[in-house]
Amino acid sequence: MKVILVNGSPHEKGCTYTALKEVESSLNKNGIETEIFWLGNKPVSGCIGCGSCSKTGKCFIDDKVNEFLAKVPETDGFIFGTPVHFAGSSGMLSSFMDRAFYGRRNLFSNKPASCITSCRRGGATATIDRINKYFGISNMPIVSSQYWNMVHGNTPEQVKQDEEGMQTMRTLGNNMAWLLKSIEAGKKAGIEPPKNEPIISTNFIR
Repeated sequence: MKVILVNGSPHEKGCTYTALKEVESSLNKNGIETEIFWLGNKPVSGCIGCGSCSKTGKCFIDDKVNEFLAKVPETDGFIFGTPVHFAGSSGMLSSFMDRAFYGRRNLFSNKPASCITSCRRGGATATIDRINKYFGISNMPIVSSQYWNMVHGNTPEQVKQDEEGMQTMRTLGNNMAWLLKSIEAGKKAGIEPPKNEPIISTNFIR
């Protein structure tokens, strides 16, 4: 079983990375393979709604999005991490997730996911709410922790001093591992994922 932890910060090993590493430590202790996937610090374009991905299976903008999508079929769970920018996720992560999730419900369906946020003071819960929308619309179980998935601090050293935040990260890792193992045990017992009905799209304009 494998979990990808996406680092949506422009800083490769800053506060968001510090929080993700704490989640990773719990996953690894539970025997879960992990990979931290850094988006980098180059611009990530938003979705332009061209629809070409529905035909080819990948975005025509060949960047980190396609690199990530190639890993999704062999990945069992996901954690997306971001610094808080103006009470929201980083623009880089928002653009990345818009393109990664667009039209790909079947690719992500039934795979557990969660998010973590790193902030100086406020805006974390609004950011968590925003990111969780991607999972909710993609038929993905959302993994929770003992509190909102946030850490506080301006530097990695300060984040490590946020004992409650770091404990929340470890609990999140444990909960993700438990759910993945439960799903795997269910498969071995012959319990298959739900068979979903064809999507009904209602147009409110009459």
